[in-house]
Amino acid sequence: MRVIVALGGNAVLRRGQRPDADVQLANVRAAARALARLAAEHELVITHGNGPQVGLLAMQSAADPELSGPYPFDALGAQTQGLIGYWMQQALQNALPGRQVLAMVTQTLVSAVDPAFAEPAKFVGQVYEQEEAEKLAAEHGWTVRQDGRLWRRVVPSPAPQRVVETRLIRRMVGEGVIVVCAGGGGVPVVRDERGRLTGVEGVVDKDLTTAMLAEALDCDAFLSLTDVPRVMRAFGTPHQSEIGHTTPHELRALDFPAGSMGPKVEAVCRFVETTGDMAAIGRLEDAERILGGTAGTIVTPNGRWPLTSTL
Repeated sequence: MRVIVALGGNAVLRRGQRPDADVQLANVRAAARALARLAAEHELVITHGNGPQVGLLAMQSAADPELSGPYPFDALGAQTQGLIGYWMQQALQNALPGRQVLAMVTQTLVSAVDPAFAEPAKFVGQVYEQEEAEKLAAEHGWTVRQDGRLWRRVVPSPAPQRVVETRLIRRMVGEGVIVVCAGGGGVPVVRDERGRLTGVEGVVDKDLTTAMLAEALDCDAFLSLTDVPRVMRAFGTPHQSEIGHTTPHELRALDFPAGSMGPKVEAVCRFVETTGDMAAIGRLEDAERILGGTAGTIVTPNGRWPLTSTL
């Protein structure tokens, strides 16, 4: 099978951890060990989140007295793709001696007139108490919103249209290379009036980019891996319950938070609706069991996995 995996930002930096390089590298190595077991049996493409890293670099850039202005978000996205991609590439090479692994800095085409540019909604960076978040927003011109009990910065998140390097990724996967790409959803770019690519301020949703890329690469399965074992129905209420095998139709009838589970659910539903194949949401350490149908929230056109006829 050709499998694409979208790693949540918690695979690199968990909430509450210090953003030290050795902490993040240890997390990446643990993720690589889990992914190596998948790569031993399947063709593998890996994407990853970068929200904490982009937020940290943005704050450092804004506070640097040597700079006349902070680095733009497209540049920060490229920096974090390179950083996390390097860690993941090396960890996978060490876990899978003899396998070829390529980490790519990729660009994601978006529309210059996407309404998301006027409505920042994508969480990036660390979490803060409300008072501190509002103070930072006043100092740096940020927009902040509540994320659970705490607060975080939000930036524009335009919809992905195409990963610019799709053909190259397809070629590499076809030759048996494990490809790490589209980190943080890819660097958001638009085409100017002369058709040239240029970066824009924003962060593309990683799961939506992954779903789009999965379709373009003819992937058989799309796994969105995070730190929760399954999607929950009525989460946070006395009636909450885990969702095992389901369909896009059933998931779309439910309500999920826009800042966290919502984009993941939307991404897996889009992939299944478009391709007729399988997508799932679950824990990184359960990846093998998810493909086996015994863990995670598994989404298929008819709610069955492995797929069987409903006639």
